[in-house]
Amino acid sequence: MAIRKVAVMGHPVLRQVAKQVPEKDISKPEIQTLIQDMIETMFEYDGRGLAAPQIHESLQIVVMVWDFEPEAKPYLRVLINPEIKPLTEETASCWEGCLSLPGLRGKVNRPNKISVTGLDAKGQKIDFEAEGFAATVIQHECDHLIGKLYIDRITDLSQFGFSRECSQFLIKEEPVDH
Repeated sequence: MAIRKVAVMGHPVLRQVAKQVPEKDISKPEIQTLIQDMIETMFEYDGRGLAAPQIHESLQIVVMVWDFEPEAKPYLRVLINPEIKPLTEETASCWEGCLSLPGLRGKVNRPNKISVTGLDAKGQKIDFEAEGFAATVIQHECDHLIGKLYIDRITDLSQFGFSRECSQFLIKEEPVDH
């Protein structure tokens, strides 16, 4: 396993649509090693989530810390070839950050409740709903798989800037690094 270099805004890999991982390939050592490298890299950079394109791999894989269930222990969630669908028109705003845009934050509105389908790290089908902050994190990471960054979703650029300058707003809201 290895800690990988994180691609930053401006690198073309972040603007590509990532390729789906064939179901038969999920158990292959190179995919399993990639997943472990993603997890190690996410923790090394103090991230909450990481998409494969962020470490220069244009594949539809996302890893994230899943600590959104109050009674459950936090665990790592892996999404392969995820598809998300909004379940409501209601949105929530969050100050987002990204390992690919270090030191920056922006306020983004996203659907507050989504459904998620895809495969897990073992190739098993997954189907669940997420809302609130969990929905925000998933949407942020899945945007990387379609070549989007959170800055593409900011509607008011006065709510985008360096973390150190936005700190007065962040005190009231939990910042998010993905």
